[in-house]
Amino acid sequence: MKGRLKGAWILSLLLAGLFQPNLGQEQQEILTGLQLSHQHDEARSCLRTQPIPDRAKVDCYDSVQGSAHDYGALSLSGQYVELNALQTSLGIDRLVILGFPCNQFGKQEPGQNSEILQGIKHIRPGGGFVPNFQLFQKGDVNGENEQRIYTFLKNSCPPVVESFGDPAKLFWSPMKIHDIKWNFEKFLVNPQGKPVMRWFQRTNVSSVKNDIIRYMKKNG
Repeated sequence: MKGRLKGAWILSLLLAGLFQPNLGQEQQEILTGLQLSHQHDEARSCLRTQPIPDRAKVDCYDSVQGSAHDYGALSLSGQYVELNALQTSLGIDRLVILGFPCNQFGKQEPGQNSEILQGIKHIRPGGGFVPNFQLFQKGDVNGENEQRIYTFLKNSCPPVVESFGDPAKLFWSPMKIHDIKWNFEKFLVNPQGKPVMRWFQRTNVSSVKNDIIRYMKKNG
């Protein structure tokens, strides 16, 4: 992730959609309507064993060696609507949001890369939605085949929580204490490529924004 990202603040986050492969749009809309409540119920069931911790954010290790700019990922152009406003608001301050789709949490991202973008455009959020931040190709963030950028990010920060959810909904091995616990866990990387902050997946985006603003003002 070199080039234009150097000198920028990076918010790296884990994303998952609810797009099923190889279905026509009309069939997909019907299926998605049925699945949204079912899969969200599954996610809530999994997360009920993980209450929001007292510390929904942790600072990363000062002693970490290397830079996030030393790692790469294959890119797509897409986004999820709930983070669009954050990119718009803090882009002027050189914040760059990067999303990494993954299918290791409840199998919520089963589609091919081309189908992920179509799902965002036509189904969720739909309406021909145009992304405004970078979405990378789907890949693992935990386990034997995890992307090197996530090995670096996870080893740069303590876990926000140490417990895992329902293991029947977690698809990787071996499990390690620093692993991502569920979709939408986030990391902040400073302009030098050093991870500085990590958030619990259910931390409100407005809280994430306030944390970033405070950190930028203190360390800008």
